[in-house]
Amino acid sequence: MPNNIEEMLQRLARSNFRSKFKLKTKEKAYVEAKGLDKIREHTYDFINKRLAPEYILNDGKQTPMKGHPTFIAQHATATCCRGCLYKWHKIPKGKKLNDEEIEYIVNIIMTWIERQMNDKN
Repeated sequence: MPNNIEEMLQRLARSNFRSKFKLKTKEKAYVEAKGLDKIREHTYDFINKRLAPEYILNDGKQTPMKGHPTFIAQHATATCCRGCLYKWHKIPKGKKLNDEEIEYIVNIIMTWIERQMNDKN
């Protein structure tokens, strides 16, 4: 698991696929309406239910491409499925995520969301 969220976000930004994901006006309005603390709560909930279990029945298909800012951030940060989590973050499949891994995933997602909120484009 990488130590530095900043370095990882820079690597992800160089990916043609990952760098295409952006929060649109609708998602930014949702974040503003709910607040970052509530979005963080949602993110913990999504990660614990959809990514943290040892085995995920529909791994690779469990994260929608739209519908919540966290889902978009998961694709942008390669935290959308266990395959991407291993490829980019070296967090192995086939084991339940521990608290440190969950914290790292939530933090990289929230950092990405916060940067999107500060981006005026």
